[in-house]
Amino acid sequence: MENIVDNNQPANPRVKGEKMVNRKFGVEISHNRRALGSINQKGGAQLYSCVVNKRASSQANGNKENSNANQVHRPITRKLAAQIANKKQCIPEDVLKPKQSSESFKVWEDVEDQPEPMSLEISEPQKDHMEVEMEDIFEEPIVDIDISDTINPLAVVEYVQDLYTHYRRTESYGMVSPDYMLTQQSDINERMRAILVDWLVEVHHKFDLQHETLFLTVNLIDRFLAKQNVARKKLQLVGLVAMLLACKYEEVSVPVVDDLIFISDKAYSRSEILEMEKLMLNTLEFNMSVPTPYVFLKRYLKAAESDSKLEQLSSFLIELCLVEYEMIKFAPSFLAAASVYTAQCGLYGLKQWSKTCEWHTNYSEDQLLECSKMIVRYHQNAATGRLTGVYRKYNTSKFGYAAKCEPANFAVEEI
Repeated sequence: MENIVDNNQPANPRVKGEKMVNRKFGVEISHNRRALGSINQKGGAQLYSCVVNKRASSQANGNKENSNANQVHRPITRKLAAQIANKKQCIPEDVLKPKQSSESFKVWEDVEDQPEPMSLEISEPQKDHMEVEMEDIFEEPIVDIDISDTINPLAVVEYVQDLYTHYRRTESYGMVSPDYMLTQQSDINERMRAILVDWLVEVHHKFDLQHETLFLTVNLIDRFLAKQNVARKKLQLVGLVAMLLACKYEEVSVPVVDDLIFISDKAYSRSEILEMEKLMLNTLEFNMSVPTPYVFLKRYLKAAESDSKLEQLSSFLIELCLVEYEMIKFAPSFLAAASVYTAQCGLYGLKQWSKTCEWHTNYSEDQLLECSKMIVRYHQNAATGRLTGVYRKYNTSKFGYAAKCEPANFAVEEI
């Protein structure tokens, strides 16, 4: 049979394809099938968020698939096909988007898996959590104070922590009872000891000896007096011999015995000095290797990242402590930490004790406050009275006039 061509029908393959598709789907559709919109209006079907989103996107993008699916429920006539092809009329919105009841929205909003909307306001528990996290982020780090000395063989970076651990463990063996002056000595007292140490500070400065020599000298004196009763007239001899032994242990160039006789104004003979040297070594059992406050002072100044001013002021304060008998109750490491802390307070005008200092010293700021208060009082009275040897020593250009620094008076008032 000859095909009849309708001249009014546009020769559009797309339209023909759509008609064929409609016939094909039309055969599969039963008479009992209802439109999706009517099902939702009656509450017979549950509306899911994924269905709504797909339909919204298909409406915005003009998805071909959704348009074909909608045509199943609305057969395309010849007139409607022409309108689609010429894009003169849009498909009604009610065909693409079914009407949704309030019940459907209620079911969709109650789904627990849906993400909660973002809000700019932060609840109080969240704020507290954020503050804790920010504190952790900005927490003061502990500085590696030995990293700059890794190429210096004299710094022994590989063993320095073990060395100071050993010093902390053995420092108690070099300490004496804080009341030995009452229990062991009958002819001398605390004031006489202070006069002796103040004089030895001047002798040490005159001979230009190492710092460690002075601290070891005072340690030998206290350890000897804690075991041996000494007459008053022999006390200066004990000090001279203690310095001689410390020089032999620490110095490269050691003062000779004649020099000690000269500075004592010939109060003692050569034989007396040598005899006292034997007695002191036997009493101390030749134990000269003890950690003194100066050993810890050098380490703690490094932890404090000190400059020359802080170093000189800390040395000044700790030498003031050597003169005072009541300070022997503190461990050498504790005394060094308190001196550095007090020097920082006086130099910077505020309390300063970093996490790095606390980690290397193992002492917190609260633990150092009592000792720091005593050191500040020594600093206030350093230029007064008869015992001014330490003040005059550090009131020179060689030590940067550290004695002229203002004491940390505010620390005494607040403690």
